[in-house]
Amino acid sequence: MISAVFLLLAVLLDRLLGEPRRWHPLVGYGYLVRQVEHALYPATPQAEPVWRMRLRGVLGIALLLLPPTLLAWWLAGLPWLGQLASVLLLYLAIGAQSLREHAQAVLDALRAGDLPLARYKVAMIVSRNTSELDETAVARATIESVLENGSDAIFAAVFWFLLLGAPGVVLYRAANTLDAMWGYRNQRFLHFGWAAARFDDVLNLIPARLTALTYILLGHTRQGWQCWRAQAPTWYSPNAGPVMAAGAGALGVLLGGAASYHGKLKQRPTLGLQRPPVAEDIARAIALVQRSLWLWVALALLAGLLNWSFTHA
Repeated sequence: MISAVFLLLAVLLDRLLGEPRRWHPLVGYGYLVRQVEHALYPATPQAEPVWRMRLRGVLGIALLLLPPTLLAWWLAGLPWLGQLASVLLLYLAIGAQSLREHAQAVLDALRAGDLPLARYKVAMIVSRNTSELDETAVARATIESVLENGSDAIFAAVFWFLLLGAPGVVLYRAANTLDAMWGYRNQRFLHFGWAAARFDDVLNLIPARLTALTYILLGHTRQGWQCWRAQAPTWYSPNAGPVMAAGAGALGVLLGGAASYHGKLKQRPTLGLQRPPVAEDIARAIALVQRSLWLWVALALLAGLLNWSFTHA
């Protein structure tokens, strides 16, 4: 029950305050990640065998995950201050309001007919090249970001908080940040970032599927379920696949397809139905994630209340 109340308070804080504009802990953590990478990455990586590069990456995630997780465990155990720390740590870990604001900025630009501004705004939340996107492609990129980040930045953090408390959410958010910085399948990080990518996959295995289930329950259920079963295995990410396919089907739009990343055209599988997304589908995607979040809060409170009733009967 206490964890559910903490979740409600953290979600309300996020809604009222949004993401901190300055001194966000993740910014400092990102700087620390770069310092550890600089210390562990070899000067001549081509001379390193695969197993040693992976071992360096394993050492890196151990150095970067254990201290903040143990600190969160210590803070959460403090009398009175531990409760405040738990709420604040969860508030800092979820990014629901930030995701909503970024997607809304793209939608506002499209509604105003300002395609260059929409391209600029969507470039803040996606890694693909946005300079030549048309309105449909901008809407598609934004919806994909909303659906996938809904899982990564919101629901997985909530899941690990409800399961393990403050240490769980700190461990997850730190691991997810490491994956975002080291989890690329390029020459530099293919082996060094292998452990970070795999560990993030493990942590997201259950939350991603719970997110996909939530999307289809609150959207077009049959379409979402059919797309999940048929299309998720075709996606290149084992966790993003169910989320994106279920979300596309739940919204009744076509996602995926070709996209340019770092100057290279990537042919991605198509997800969802055959209707190309329009600007107003961004609003529907935002609403789907927001409804999903409040459903999780309500279910957590209900489960906490039932557990409290049984233990005090």
